[in-house]
Amino acid sequence: MWEDELTTRLEGQIIVLEPIEARHEDGLFAAAQHPEIWTWLAPVGESREYFSAWFAASLAESAAGREGVFVTIDRASGQPIGSTRYLNLREEHRGLEIGWTWLTPSRWRTGANVEAKLLMLEHAFGALGCMRVELKTDARNERSRTAMAALPAQFEGIARKHMLMPGVGVRDSAYYSVTDEDWPEVRTNLEHRLAAYLAN
Repeated sequence: MWEDELTTRLEGQIIVLEPIEARHEDGLFAAAQHPEIWTWLAPVGESREYFSAWFAASLAESAAGREGVFVTIDRASGQPIGSTRYLNLREEHRGLEIGWTWLTPSRWRTGANVEAKLLMLEHAFGALGCMRVELKTDARNERSRTAMAALPAQFEGIARKHMLMPGVGVRDSAYYSVTDEDWPEVRTNLEHRLAAYLAN
C-alpha cells in the first residue's frame, strides 16, 4: 500500500524533502512570512492561527495516508524553506498529483524547486509505480505555469471555475501531466538543469 511508502526522506544536493513532523512547525512558519508566496495560494502565512490550522491539517492528512506532505529543507543550513506534497491519490489507477508547492522567495531560481520535482517524480515513477503524475495551478499564475511547462509537463487544458481559494476567490485551474512514457525525457531535462545550478 502507498500509505506505507508514500513519503520517505528524499535527499538531494541542494535540498532534502522530509516527511512532515511536528518539529518542523516553527521553522516552516518562519519561511512562510513573505506575502508574495501567497498571491495564488490560500495565505497560510498571514497569521500564526491560520498557519497552525494548515499545519495541523497537513500532519493529519499525511498520518492518515490521504496525502504525502513534505517539508523542503535547505541541505546546507538544515532549515525549512518550504513545502510540497503528493495529493489526489489514485493508487488503483497508478496516479497522483504533486501540488501545494511553495518556497520562501530567497530560494526561488536557485535549483531548489527543480531538484524537488526531480526527487518527487523519481519516487513517484520508481517506488510508487505511477503511470501518471498531475500538476495544476491557478490559470493566471504565469510563473508556476512556466515552471510546469519547463519540466516539460504536458498542458491538458483549463478547468473553469474549478476552485474557491481563500484570499484568491474563484479559480480556473490549468492542468498539466507527466506520464511514465514522458518520464525519461523529463528526468534528463531536470538533471541537466540541476547540473547547471550546481555548477554556478
